[in-house]
Amino acid sequence: MRNPRDVLTPDSLAMLQEIAVAGSFAAAARSLGLVPSALTYRVRQIEEALDVLLFDRSSRQAKPTPAGTELLREGQRLLQDVEAVAHRVRRVATGWEPQLTIAVDGAMSPYTVLELVQAFYDLAPPTRLKLRDEILTGTLEALTSGRADLAIGVAVNASNVAGLQLEMLGDSAFLFAVAPHHPLAQAPEPISDACLLQHRLVAVADSAHSSQTSIGLMGGQDVLTVASMQAKLQAQLRGLGCGFLPTAMARPYLEAGRLVTRKVGRSERNVRMYYAWKGTQKPAGRALQWWLEQLRSRTTRAALLENHHHF
Repeated sequence: MRNPRDVLTPDSLAMLQEIAVAGSFAAAARSLGLVPSALTYRVRQIEEALDVLLFDRSSRQAKPTPAGTELLREGQRLLQDVEAVAHRVRRVATGWEPQLTIAVDGAMSPYTVLELVQAFYDLAPPTRLKLRDEILTGTLEALTSGRADLAIGVAVNASNVAGLQLEMLGDSAFLFAVAPHHPLAQAPEPISDACLLQHRLVAVADSAHSSQTSIGLMGGQDVLTVASMQAKLQAQLRGLGCGFLPTAMARPYLEAGRLVTRKVGRSERNVRMYYAWKGTQKPAGRALQWWLEQLRSRTTRAALLENHHHF
């Protein structure tokens, strides 16, 4: 018996589709330029390999059996996949990457990132996009380890890392904030480290595989560690802890009275953010070139740092 993989070729699947559309073996044979016996022989080969009957031959019409109907349905999908692959390969040959992976730091605006994704898809490129949510040094590590092609929101100056290209996004201001019902909301300012030490900090875990960094944590302090900047914001809104938040992210909640900002003894943070990619000898692919072109826009860079709320 022949292997199903030998008989379920794109040609044979297209032949079965033609039989179903034509309604009979004879009509399908004429359409395909085959003698009816040759067509019948090829269908029997497929049926023997699958050990099923694909068409009911009890009448002059070629009516698919339930098994035949299922094969026709799946066959149609497979033929469409083959066409899609062929189209993608032809496009990739023109300089588009098969996939572009972008590491995005949690301090970046998710709405602006998705707006860029939409604009990219409007080009109908063959490149598949993969977005990675990263935090702190994990954003850079995703790039240096090869897990990402572009990193947006690198919070450390990596200009000394060999093989990397680095450009500045801008400065991201952070402020210390708590919920209005949190005990620190009534504490005398500036709040000392000794006072802060008595209260739980909400920290975002560094996503780097080789790091346990949590910015702002003092030794011995209780800490609630979360996986994303959005989770940190929600925890602080509930009064589960205190901590620094990006000013742009916190601003609407400060205006609505759901957060209050407090002066602390330790200086407020202003973090310089970068975007980075691997500089290679060969020219960048067209997808990476497009993203780098967008990031050169001052408006886009500002939106990535500021536009944390969707209107």
